[in-house]
Amino acid sequence: MEPQLRVALFEPDIPQNTGAILRLAACLGVGVDIIEPCGFTFSKQRLRRSGMDYLEHVDVKLHQSWEDFCDSRVRSRGRLLLLTTKSKLAYTSFDYHDQDTLLFGRESAGVPNRVHKAVDERLTIPMMLGMRSINVAQSVSMVLGEALRQVKISSGTKEY
Repeated sequence: MEPQLRVALFEPDIPQNTGAILRLAACLGVGVDIIEPCGFTFSKQRLRRSGMDYLEHVDVKLHQSWEDFCDSRVRSRGRLLLLTTKSKLAYTSFDYHDQDTLLFGRESAGVPNRVHKAVDERLTIPMMLGMRSINVAQSVSMVLGEALRQVKISSGTKEY
């Protein structure tokens, strides 16, 4: 069985980042949850430049709110993993499962405390002292790559 990993974007601000993440997800066969409100009007036309023609090849679920997203996960077996600068657990030191959802916050503000409290685990990308954050599209690429590597190896499926 192929991994069912997902990426979730909490109220994304920048359409170019969202488009790049959707393109990455299409290429890697990973679904994406978009949690509104977005900092832009979510439409294929708005994302076409960065997502190009890949947008038709990605499973995108649009959620009207954080609560709507949480309601949709009620039957999910997977864990919700938040990537944040407010954690000491490195994403490379974590054991991923094929049903996990990787949650990334807004480019401008991360996620509120209620989201921090609702997740199963908080992970971070270790950075040099004094640096604030890595671009969200690059962060998704790094963490999703590690999660897919682990899941593919543990499930016995062929590596990329």
